[in-house]
Amino acid sequence: MIEATWIAFAFVMGLVARGIGLPPLVGYLAAGFALAGLGDYIGVGPRDSVALEHIAHLGVLLLLFTVGLKLKIGNLLRREVIGGGLLHFAISSLIFLPAIMLILDLPWQQGLLLAIALSFSSTVLAAKVLEGKRELRAFHGRVAIGVLIIQDLIALVVMSLASGKVPSAWALLLFGLPLLRPLLFRLLDVSGHEELMVLLGLLLALVVGGYGFEQLGLSSELGALAFGAMLAKHKRATELSNSLWSIKEVFLVGFFLQIGIGGLPDLHAMLFALSMAVLLPLKGALFFFLFLLFRLRARSAFLAGVSLTNYSEFGLIVASVVLPQWIIPLAITVALSFVISAPLNRIAHPLYERLARRLIPLERDIRHPDEQPVSLGDAQILVMGMGRTGRAAYDHLQEKGFLTVGLDSDPVVIEQSNKVGRRVLFADGEDQMFWQHLQMPSIQAVILALNDEEAKVISTQKLRERGFTGLIVSHALYEDIARRIQEAGADRTYLTMSEAGTGLAEHVARGLQERG
Repeated sequence: MIEATWIAFAFVMGLVARGIGLPPLVGYLAAGFALAGLGDYIGVGPRDSVALEHIAHLGVLLLLFTVGLKLKIGNLLRREVIGGGLLHFAISSLIFLPAIMLILDLPWQQGLLLAIALSFSSTVLAAKVLEGKRELRAFHGRVAIGVLIIQDLIALVVMSLASGKVPSAWALLLFGLPLLRPLLFRLLDVSGHEELMVLLGLLLALVVGGYGFEQLGLSSELGALAFGAMLAKHKRATELSNSLWSIKEVFLVGFFLQIGIGGLPDLHAMLFALSMAVLLPLKGALFFFLFLLFRLRARSAFLAGVSLTNYSEFGLIVASVVLPQWIIPLAITVALSFVISAPLNRIAHPLYERLARRLIPLERDIRHPDEQPVSLGDAQILVMGMGRTGRAAYDHLQEKGFLTVGLDSDPVVIEQSNKVGRRVLFADGEDQMFWQHLQMPSIQAVILALNDEEAKVISTQKLRERGFTGLIVSHALYEDIARRIQEAGADRTYLTMSEAGTGLAEHVARGLQERG
């Protein structure tokens, strides 16, 4: 019965949140607080919240495992990731400490631990938002996820030092984990494409990674992330991630419910949360200026900073170990930051467009190597988006003798395409500075094969604004999206499913003619 109550509350509040323009996860948080307030009337008690805590933990592990599947360790070994993560941790802790000491009458040791807990950003929220916008592998997405992983590692160190616990001596065996990669690759190869592959993902994320790391005195979250990262280079890593998607999403609803169901706040907790919410813009601004320091352009620094402008569930985990009396105030603070951050991330791109004139002059003269201007040389046709549709279009045009070039924001896709002889460059179609600096002297036609519909509209607008008069062709799943792309300036927009059906019919007709 209690599970039915959770599902009903989560669905109704999620639907309400979506209806007023907020992400459903904000509704799930509200559902958790509603369950906490109505617990005595609907039969929800502490024992039930313990069960929900286990479900929430599984959701976090699966999320981190799927993040690991899309992660390359090389992305962590970057100055902007390590330097930005460490400097932000140190500076934000020092900023929060005097504010906390001013508001609260605490010993400085407790104040410092509370400041450290608030210095982290939410891995769950940022990863979910970036994944929802298909930006996990975009440059700013990789920077944000890298910083979050650095923060999570810092949190693990803080918990170990503050709790007095040390990892087991057997934890040294983890240095040999890379030796298991061939075995893991082989297991994924033989697991097929159905339920056995899903079970393999659950086994690695929850049992081997999660439970196994716990037995060694380490974080189960770190274990799930590590085993996902070990499979990141496998050709079926994306398929495995997609197969776990629905399970992960359902369990993550439990995570957001659990934050709210932990208990209703008193006045002091609410005042503390509101005070910390006032400081939240400082956290995002600090990320922005640190990223600029490490040569990121204003757009990448802004988008990565917005993704990190929130407080972290890891702060709750730290508090549960060293500051248990602060769990509820911190839970309210984290929840309020989610309410602020989720809609802010939703409008991050148009918000940057409005602020670009003020932010761009703050850039350093030196560009980050990953954000150099793109030249398309003597290519005649540009294919934007090198997924299945883009690759098929590219290969067909190459066979016809056209000089073709591809653009994509996914480094893995670019690397795989270049290995088989396609010329594919890194670019983000929603980046206005990219369009201003793009050199395309010989391009006669552009094919928009991007996954994101908004990116197709923006790309079309930017192409026409810069004076491109050549052919722009796109595909879309729905008629209203096709109409928007054409209104933005595209010459032709094809409905994907209709074209697929027409293509099949043509093959049948040709086959019958050949038989006849």
